[in-house]
Parts: sequence; C-alpha cells; structure tokens
Amino acid sequence: MVSVDLLPLLFQGAAVTLQVTALSMVVAFVLSFAAGFARLSRIKSIRVASSVYVEVFRGTSLLVQLFWLFFALPLLGIELTALVAGVMALGLNYGAYGSEVVRSAILAIPKGQTEASIALNMSPWLRMRRVILPQALAIMLPSFGNLAIELLKGTSLISLITMADLTYQGMILRTFDSSRTFEIFGLILVMYFVMAYPLTLFMRWLERRFSAGRV
Repeated sequence: MVSVDLLPLLFQGAAVTLQVTALSMVVAFVLSFAAGFARLSRIKSIRVASSVYVEVFRGTSLLVQLFWLFFALPLLGIELTALVAGVMALGLNYGAYGSEVVRSAILAIPKGQTEASIALNMSPWLRMRRVILPQALAIMLPSFGNLAIELLKGTSLISLITMADLTYQGMILRTFDSSRTFEIFGLILVMYFVMAYPLTLFMRWLERRFSAGRV
C-alpha cells in the first residue's frame, strides 16, 4: 500500500506544475497566433522576424533555452525568477510549434471561400474573423491538444532550475529514502496522468463542439 506520508509534498509539487502549465499555455497560445499570423503577413520583414523566432526555438533544445534564460541572462544583467524563466521558456518553445499549427490551418482553408468573402466586400479583419478562423480553429484543435499535453509533461524540466514542481518534490523524497524510489516515481507517473487526462477530455469536447459548429 502506498504510504500517505508521500502525498502532501507531491500535491504541493503538482500545484506548482499546474500553475506553470496554465501560465505557459497562455503565453504559448498568444505567441502561436501572433507568430502564425506574422508568417502569413504581406510585409517581408515581419515574415522574416517571425520565421527566425520559430526556427530558433524549434531548432534548439528546450532545456538549453531554459538554462539560458535562468543562468545566462543574469550575466547580462537580466535576472529572472525561476517561475518567470520556466514560463517564458515553455511558452516561447511551444508557441513556436503552435505557430506552425496556426499557419497550416489557415492555409488549409479553400481559397474559394476567401474569394467569396472578398466578393461580398468583407474587410480583411471581418473575413478572418467570420469566415477563415472558425474553420481553421476546428483544424487546429487536435494539434493544440497534443501540444498542451506535451507542454504539461515538459514542465518537469523546471525542476532543474530549483522550481519545486512535482518532479522536484519526487527527487527530494527519494533523497531522503531511496528504498522507496519505485513507490515515489510510481505515484508521480499516476499524478501526471491524472493531470493530463482531463485536459485530453476537454480538448476532445472542444473538437466536437467546433466540428458541430456550436462554438
């Protein structure tokens, strides 16, 4: 039987994990749309700048990005708390991946619909809001759901910059009693699943709503 003495510390860590996940998702979501739209811009400088951001953060290690923000920036006189560094690293990294989801979904909308909205004299903003985005969002949701789960799992890296998340607390418990390693990490596996599964169900619900045209 699993001893309840492990749970208080693990629950504290899980709360930190959920906090970082929620904040990082907000940052990643905003950056996904900002960079996704920027990559479709008619202005070359905007397209180039957004492409550089996407390629740099997709082409380098999340762990290195995290270390750079937390350990390297202070050498330049910019100090970030572990929470801010963790949220920024996760948000920037997954936002780069999300931008490709946004861009691809918008490009997947048949050109005929854009041409029809132009014929109806819709402004670019109205065209995007009323015609393109509702359909594109339905295409984006499965990929966004996968990214959200990956982001949740990726939060385990913040334990390496002293954030007392679920993984960090598990390592602390193991330090005090290595004979309970199986028990500790078994609990951590279950707790990550318990946090991820409701998110999976929520994203599936959203997909059904968008597919049915109810959102």
